[in-house]
Amino acid sequence: MAEIIGVVEQLWRYPVKSTGGERLDAVEVDERGLAGDRLYAVRDSTGRLGSGKNTRRFRRMDGLLRLGSRLGARIDAPELIDPLGTPVADPDTFLRAYLEREDVELAREDAVSHFDQLPVSVLTTATLDWVRAAVPTAVVDERRFRPNVLLRTPPGTPAFVEDHWFGRQGRAPGGLRLAFVRSSERCAMTGLAQPGLPYAPEILKALTQAHDTRLDALATVARPGRLRVGDTLSLD
Repeated sequence: MAEIIGVVEQLWRYPVKSTGGERLDAVEVDERGLAGDRLYAVRDSTGRLGSGKNTRRFRRMDGLLRLGSRLGARIDAPELIDPLGTPVADPDTFLRAYLEREDVELAREDAVSHFDQLPVSVLTTATLDWVRAAVPTAVVDERRFRPNVLLRTPPGTPAFVEDHWFGRQGRAPGGLRLAFVRSSERCAMTGLAQPGLPYAPEILKALTQAHDTRLDALATVARPGRLRVGDTLSLD
């Protein structure tokens, strides 16, 4: 018998990696993830992708979270939005001036995936409420953690309930099936400033102490389908 674990409260897509995302009412989900999610990234001349951290694949580029992005009707034409909320006419020229780097461009994903880990992130309101209670000095909402799905869980659901989903599949009414694998390992990006959210390093400290920096449920797409706000999500 299927176990209902929550109702989709918000859907988020991030057309340009490491920038602010767009809220959706519904979205197609294929094997790669939500249609258009992280399909584009800011890329430098070495092939590293703009991020809030430095790794072998990523290059720290401060300020990206202050930008926004959206796709609209055309998946091949992302719109970059400046910190004042104005669409940018020439993304490459704007990014070079904004980041003070001459070697960056807005690039579509090719052979190297733009995802940090797995394609779909699901976060529960139970876990988000725990973060708010754990760091009452910080301004906390779902944008800190960049989920694709914010799932409204029943009253009394414990924090980090996502841990109990790993190895199981979630299904939605539109035929979508998500195979839950593990949680995200969080980094300093959770505390970086973005519109409406001041710098808050105490968030990562709380997650480190309570849950080894881990938060959410990451999934692969076992069966493509459509996902809508208001859909119930059940575990097989």
